[in-house]
Amino acid sequence: MVRVAIIGCGIVGASIAFELSNYPELKVTVFDKQPPAQASTGAALGVLMGVISHKTKGRNWQLRETSLQRYETLIPELEAMTGRKIPFNKQGILMLCAEGEDLSKWEKLKATRQSQGWDLEIWDLEQVRDRNPHLNLNDNIIAAIYSPQDRQVDPTALTLALVDAAKLKGVNFEFGVEVTGLMGGQDAHPTINLISCGTGILPVAEDCGTGILPVAEKFDWLIIAAGLGSSALTASLNQLIDIRPVLGQALHFRLQNPLANSDFTPVITCDDIHIVPLENQEYWVGATVEFSENGGEIQANAEMLDGLFKKAIALCPALAAATIIKQWSGLRPRPERRSAPIIDRLGNSNILIASGHYRNGVLLAPATAQTIREMILQ
Repeated sequence: MVRVAIIGCGIVGASIAFELSNYPELKVTVFDKQPPAQASTGAALGVLMGVISHKTKGRNWQLRETSLQRYETLIPELEAMTGRKIPFNKQGILMLCAEGEDLSKWEKLKATRQSQGWDLEIWDLEQVRDRNPHLNLNDNIIAAIYSPQDRQVDPTALTLALVDAAKLKGVNFEFGVEVTGLMGGQDAHPTINLISCGTGILPVAEDCGTGILPVAEKFDWLIIAAGLGSSALTASLNQLIDIRPVLGQALHFRLQNPLANSDFTPVITCDDIHIVPLENQEYWVGATVEFSENGGEIQANAEMLDGLFKKAIALCPALAAATIIKQWSGLRPRPERRSAPIIDRLGNSNILIASGHYRNGVLLAPATAQTIREMILQ
C-alpha cells in the first residue's frame, strides 16, 4: 500500500484526491485546517476560459484542453455518484471586443482552434444584438468572440462533490488539522508535522501542555496543494516556492425580472469583467485584480469594486435595478518569477507541489490532478 498525503482541500487538492481515489493501491489522506472549498476556491467565479485563451501550444494549452475535455465527463460522473447538483453552464463565453482590438489575431486563433478540433466564432454587432438584446453595445464595441465549448462551473459545489465522491472511494479527509512543517526524509518517506484539534482522530505524539497536540506522520508521497500556504511549507524544507497573493473582489446580484433573452445565457466578458449567469435570475460579477503595495497585506479597494460595478451596469443596464445579495473577496496564489501553475517535484524528494494556479485554478484542476497521478504512478 502506497500512502499519499495531500495538503490543502481547495479545488486543486480535492481534484487530486478524487483522481487518486481510482487507484486502490493508493491510501490517500487529505489535510486542511479549514473545511473544503475555502480561500481562493470559495471566491472564484469558475469561468473556464480555455478555447478562447490565446494559449495554443505547449503545456499551457495542453492543460487547458485536457481539463475542458475532462469536465464534460467529470460533472455528470460526480452528480451520479454523489447525488449533488453541480451548476455547470454549457452555453459558452461571449467576449466583447473594444475599438483597437486586432481582429486578425482572432481570425488566426479561430483557424488554429479549428485545426485542433475546437470551435470559435467571430460575431459582428448585429449578431451580438440579436442574441443579447440586454447588452448596451456602445460605440466602443466593434465585435465579439463567441466560444461555445468553454464553460462555467460553480467552484464550491464542484469541490464538495469531489470530496464526497473521493470519500465514497476510500479517501480519508482530516479537516481542522494544520500542517506546520515538512521533512523530506532520507528514506523516501517524507514526514509532515501536524497540529490537530485533539479529537483523537490522528495518532498523537504527546500533549505539549497548551491543549494543541503535535502530530507527526510518514507518507510515501506528499502533495502540496495549499495555495498561498504552499510557500511556508516549502520554506520548511529550505526549498521555497515563492507564491504571492493577488486579491479579487466580486458581487452577487439578483434581478426581479429575467433578461431579454433567457434562452441564451453565456458568460459575458468585456475589459476583464465577467458577468456570470446563475439560476433564479442571479448573477456573479467580477473580479478585480489587486496587487500588494510594497509586499504588504492587501486591503480590498472599495473604489475598484465600485468601478467594476459601474462597468458591469454600463455593459448590462438591467443590473442597475438588481439587488446586491453579497460581495466578497479572495486571494489568488500567483507564483513569483515563474509561470503559473507550478506542478513539479521538489528536488529529488517524493514531495510534489500543485499550486500557484493564479486565476485558473478551477479551469486547470482536472489536468493538474492527472499530471500528479502520472508523477506518482510512473
